[in-house]
Amino acid sequence: MSVNGAVWGRVRSRLRAFPERLAACGAEAAAYGRCVQASTAPGGSLSKDLCAREFEALRSCFAAARRLHLKKKKNLGGSC
Repeated sequence: MSVNGAVWGRVRSRLRAFPERLAACGAEAAAYGRCVQASTAPGGSLSKDLCAREFEALRSCFAAARRLHLKKKKNLGGSC
């Protein structure tokens, strides 16, 4: 497999796992979405780091979901 093919293989793997991780982090994703929506509503002003706390919670949840997924894979003898 070419180097470029290896990169796309990892990207496809991450994209396939995204729905499962998003489902595991529904509350965090909803909180981040509400923050962005409120900031872009009429009269709102979206600016850098305005929703940083919500984004960090979502990012942390995704990371935890990934660690859990990797742990399950390792216990099943698969690779990620």
